[in-house]
Amino acid sequence: MTDVEKADAPATAALIDLAVDSWKFARLFTRVISKLDAGEQARYANQMRFFQKRIDSAAEAAGARIVTIEGQPFEPGMAASPLNLEDFGDGDALLVDQMLEPIVMGNDGVLRTGTMMLRKL
Repeated sequence: MTDVEKADAPATAALIDLAVDSWKFARLFTRVISKLDAGEQARYANQMRFFQKRIDSAAEAAGARIVTIEGQPFEPGMAASPLNLEDFGDGDALLVDQMLEPIVMGNDGVLRTGTMMLRKL
């Protein structure tokens, strides 16, 4: 690792933390604005999308991207830890119901694993 890469590592880690927190905030914000009237919803949703695109662009410039796997069939070995796996039997067909924390992928693989909740298909 070069000196530049070593110096950039804390900044990249901070940017990834910011991107993950932004992803969580966007999900909460979306639930909150759903309670507003349609005109206000659209305005605030557009502002949130703009902000999220800026965060995603900055993360991509640092070699990271946020990934969610909601709605996909669960497979052992996914880059996210299920919190409720013990609630199901061995033969149950499972689906990723909700991501609580996203997966962060880098150019060379997983930078940070996510956290998810499962449900039966």
